[in-house]
Amino acid sequence: MEIWPERILMAESSDMIFGIRPVLEAIKSEKTFDKLFIQKGLSGDLISELAEVTKANKVVVTKVPVEKLNRLTRKNHQGVVGFMSPIEFANIDHIVDQCFVEGRDALLLVLDRITDVRNFGAIVRTAECVGVDAIIVPSRGAAQISGDAMKTSAGALSFLPICRTNNLTALLKSLQLSGIRLVACTEKSKDIYTDERYTAPTAIIMGSEDSGISPEILAFCDQKVKIPMNGKVQSLNVSTSTGVILYEVLRQRSITT
Repeated sequence: MEIWPERILMAESSDMIFGIRPVLEAIKSEKTFDKLFIQKGLSGDLISELAEVTKANKVVVTKVPVEKLNRLTRKNHQGVVGFMSPIEFANIDHIVDQCFVEGRDALLLVLDRITDVRNFGAIVRTAECVGVDAIIVPSRGAAQISGDAMKTSAGALSFLPICRTNNLTALLKSLQLSGIRLVACTEKSKDIYTDERYTAPTAIIMGSEDSGISPEILAFCDQKVKIPMNGKVQSLNVSTSTGVILYEVLRQRSITT
């Protein structure tokens, strides 16, 4: 289920655009959308045109009740509200190919259903510092890549490629076939994260704090590792957990170079 942070719902964002015609023109002018919400049950010529344009331009649309849109803006949205992305999404195949061409062991970070903007921004900041080649997120059920995310990342979103996919499971299986090892960070493992080797091409997978990594993804990962806990609170914030495992990757790779 999509999480709707109150600070997004109750205040209009500078990257918000609403109304059928403005959204249509933005898509036609090749603007990049992070999220586009359309009211369920809408019909009419303009809506039909919007459906055709979004499909042609591969813009991901989420159908929502009108109450959701009313919480996003009190203005006349006509059943259509979108959020422009401050970045251009990258192509993961190009990034992986470039790593192989340059003789580097790719380091990818996969965020499965992490929806909190501040967590996302903090993760991007850490990942850029470590030297992650790209972050992969699903088209739906992911944090909004907005000005807030840019600010929280301390500008790291300007430098670290973000790749978006409509089918995360299929993409990960494709990466696996390309020789990239999939390592899931999950409390459901008995293996400690420091016992795993990260010197080969690797994709680290992190899941949401409420439900973790999707079971269907966990099922085909090459390895599952956990971060040990000795305190009474048996969980870390996902951005902290990501930092812990990424710096272990950096430590190991620094030793071998």
